[in-house]
Formats: sequence, structure tokens, C-alpha cells
Amino acid sequence: MLVNAYGAHAGDQPLEPLQITRRAPGAHDVQIDIAFCGICHSDLHQVRAEWHGTQFPCVPGHEIVGRVAAVGTHVDGFRPGDLVGIGCIVDSCKHCADCDDGLENYCDGMIGTYNFPTPDAPGWTQGGYSQQIVVHERYVLRIRHPEEQLAAVAPLLCAGITTYSPLRHWQVGPGKKVGVVGIGGLGHMGIKLAHALGAHVVAFTTSDSKREAALQLGADEVVVSRNAEEMAAHAKSFDLILNTVAAPHDLDAFLVLLKRDGNMTLVGAPATPHASPNVFNLIMKRRTLAGSMIGGIAETQEMLDFCAEHGIVSDIELVRADQINESYERMLKGDVKYRFVIDNATLAG
Repeated sequence: MLVNAYGAHAGDQPLEPLQITRRAPGAHDVQIDIAFCGICHSDLHQVRAEWHGTQFPCVPGHEIVGRVAAVGTHVDGFRPGDLVGIGCIVDSCKHCADCDDGLENYCDGMIGTYNFPTPDAPGWTQGGYSQQIVVHERYVLRIRHPEEQLAAVAPLLCAGITTYSPLRHWQVGPGKKVGVVGIGGLGHMGIKLAHALGAHVVAFTTSDSKREAALQLGADEVVVSRNAEEMAAHAKSFDLILNTVAAPHDLDAFLVLLKRDGNMTLVGAPATPHASPNVFNLIMKRRTLAGSMIGGIAETQEMLDFCAEHGIVSDIELVRADQINESYERMLKGDVKYRFVIDNATLAG
């Protein structure tokens, strides 16, 4: 089945209209008409071959929302017309310890929504910058937000779960003080979610101009990280710092803000490594430095349900398919509040 899509034929070429092949639904498959797809920094890195192993043609997109068009004969949980989402995972081994624990995101056999091996043509997965997708029912997520919020739900499938998972893992709730470093696509979701979980939220930014925006997102306080006095005022006070910055920076400046047994979790993925932190900033207060990658299917569903219950969506700018390349350039400049989302109806021309 041929469907319209947007992708690139090489890392140094712009994305352009093309057609891709989708398989017919198998017994356990769900066929989805894609309404909207978020644009993630990962899309840009992969399609421009800035990450190793890009297969071309590459059709990115792993923040997918739409309606079920058809289901396989053995699918019980979904029916045509249901609002659903697909995140970063479309398959896994299904039998390892990670899969058994509902943490398919850490499965060594995890298959990502694009640029991962698959028996389907052309031999690697093609993502959500397309009209339609077919996915095994295990990896399909139910959306309970009102339909009018559907476009703004799309980034929850990556930015939402990327920040929600460490907040839940480190048991954020009332009485906890949480810092969020960076106020971008990930950071703005981290602020919203930590606030909804009941924590005292402090947003860190390099720009004083973002102070009011962070407060409107739900931050209780805002710290300009270049201001030494503002930073020092929070020394040894945080239970958790969620670091969303995807560029190398001074980790020690934030580690010293953790209380004893505090943790800083990195969710940003810089193109070049961070400098190694001073080990004494860890051992003297039994602090920990951790990383986290999206979340499993059950946790992603939990996040979507939590967001629906609390009225949480991403702040977005809706764009046409022919604006994707322009959106990439603007994203690199930080010229978006806070996520671009493609109106997939425009893929038809």
C-alpha cells in the first residue's frame, strides 16, 4: 500500500514529498490514519545523518497521533475510529527482562519508529511524516484527551514521556524540590509535569527573558544559571534536577545544588560528550548522576492518562508539510515555543 510521506534521500538534501509502502494489517496489527506528527530534534539529527547509521530514504517522526482505520482479526483492544498514538517504539523482543518489566525502551531488540530494521519494505522503519502507519497492537497507545487537543498531544509521545519517566522513577511528588534545566521542547514539559505531580519546581535558564514564560508553565521559581548569586541561593537543596539541555555544559554547577542523596538525571543528548564531573561533588553528599530514555509502553500510557486528567498538552506551532525544512532551521535557532507539529492532512498536497 503506497502512502504519501515527507523524507530525505540523503543527509545533505532537504526533505521532500515521496511515497512509501505500508504493509497490510496482520492479525495483531492496528492501521492508523495519522492526523498529526510532532517534530523532534532526533528527527533532524537522524535525517541529516548526524547520527550513525541513517538509512535512506529516511522518513522521520515518532510523535504520532491519529485514528484507527482498521484492525487485525485478533485485535481486541482497539477498533476503527479510536483516537490513538504511536511513540518511539514499534516493536521489541517481547521476552527479555526489560520487556517483561514493561520497559521495552531498554530492550536490546527495541525497534524504533523510524530507521530501525524491519522485514517491511524498504527494510527499515519509516516514521510519522506520512499519511498512515501499521503497528502491532502492543505498541499502540490510547488517547483520552478531547479531539480538539489532538495536535498538542503529539509531542507527549516523546517529549512528554522523556520527562515523565524520570520524574516517576525518582518518586517526585508533594514535598519534593525539583529543578528543570532548560526551557525548550523537553524542559517545558518537565515543568508542567513536575508541577502537576505536586513538586516545588525551579526552572533554570541562561536567559532572563524566559523568566515569565517559565512561571506561566508552572515553575514556582526561576533561576538564571549565569547568575552566581541566584545559583548559590539554592545550594544543597534539590531532591532531583532534570537536565534537558542537549549541548555540553558544566554539570558540576548543578550537581552542587543537590542535597544529600539527590539525583540529577540527564535526558538531553548532546552531539559531543559532557566534561567529566568532579567526583567529589558526588561522593561528598552521596549524590547520583543518571540518564533516562523515553519510557516503556505501560508508563507512556500512564503518562497520557495523567496528562488527560490534568489537562496537560504541549505548547505547539502547527505547520504544513512544505514548512518542515524551514521548521528544522528555526528549531536549530530555538525559534519555537515549544514544539513544531505537522498537520499530516497537508501531505496530500
